[in-house]
Amino acid sequence: YDGIIKGSLIFTPDSKRVVYAVEVSGKHLVMVDGKEGKAYDRIAQGSLVFSPDSKRVAYVAIASKKLFVVVDGQESKPYDGIGTLVFSQDGKRVAYATKIGNKALVVVDGKEGKPYDDIMHGTPVFSPDGKREAYSVRFGTKWSVVIDGKEGKRYDGIGKGIPVFSPDSKRLAYWAMSGSKWSVVVDGKEDKSYDGNGALLFSPDGKRVAYWTISGNKGFVVVDGKEDKHYDGIGEIVFSPNSKRLDYMAQAGTKQFMVVDGKEGKHYDSAGGSLFSSDSKRLAYAARTGNRWFVVVDGREGKHHDGITEDSPIFSPDGRRVAYVAVSGNKGLVVVDGKEGKPFDGLKGSRIVFDSPDSLQYLARRGDGVYLVEEKLK
Repeated sequence: YDGIIKGSLIFTPDSKRVVYAVEVSGKHLVMVDGKEGKAYDRIAQGSLVFSPDSKRVAYVAIASKKLFVVVDGQESKPYDGIGTLVFSQDGKRVAYATKIGNKALVVVDGKEGKPYDDIMHGTPVFSPDGKREAYSVRFGTKWSVVIDGKEGKRYDGIGKGIPVFSPDSKRLAYWAMSGSKWSVVVDGKEDKSYDGNGALLFSPDGKRVAYWTISGNKGFVVVDGKEDKHYDGIGEIVFSPNSKRLDYMAQAGTKQFMVVDGKEGKHYDSAGGSLFSSDSKRLAYAARTGNRWFVVVDGREGKHHDGITEDSPIFSPDGRRVAYVAVSGNKGLVVVDGKEGKPFDGLKGSRIVFDSPDSLQYLARRGDGVYLVEEKLK
């Protein structure tokens, strides 16, 4: 081979298989587990993708100025343009948006849908169980969401985020614009109209819906159709695992704080990264006062540090323990239940993993060495 195409090497989600594109005499071909695929003029950069179950591979190939989707070695008909390739979570289905002349259409499992003037983001989305699909389309100046092949009501605009399926795959929600106003459409029914659109999510059990929006210059969260207090800003919304609790970051002036189950917490210079325990009883998040960072667990502040890493804090599987990576000077250390561990030269980017309720591990650097640190907790 003349060389591996730069940026084409990818591994399967289970890390057991590898695929990459190579150049041979001016042509490109894909190698899957060491086996050669068909040669094309070019393999589209960044198009190689494995299914979530690691069993299937797909990519976009180019020959004679036409584009083809190749799935498990099987070539599609030629198209003038192809969007992102999307597998269902179980790996059994594949979908993508295409262009034929000046028309756009979605292909699901090899079957072409109706042509439209445009497909938003060029990306369809599958439901978590893989049985349903949805995407946003444009007819002239109007937009609609196509769900399971059926067109919904036409609007002046559809929110930039893709349609959102509930975790149980039974429900679907999206933002739609009529005139200059935005409303959330849930299961085909429109909520109240507002001045803007923001994050939209279902609870883990799929029964509840929450989103943040804008009225005038104030932002607020709407939960199950009920408006919370208005603030100067709103951050990430988080449902608890049992779907009964909800929290989000709010801002008033220059101060930030967490709103938990409708109640405001203490105001800080910065707050966020909240996490519920698996039993939904506990809540932890990082906060800052001045230039000092700390973790707040169940409303109680921990020791102040120079920094807290972005992926902290984390609860143990049973929710009894909480751990996080703190920065003190030029050292990093892991804090468990408020007790500081040994300082290391580097822990930034290290992920804490609980092996059991009473043991955890993480990678740490000391000098030129990298160590796997395992801790047994008493």
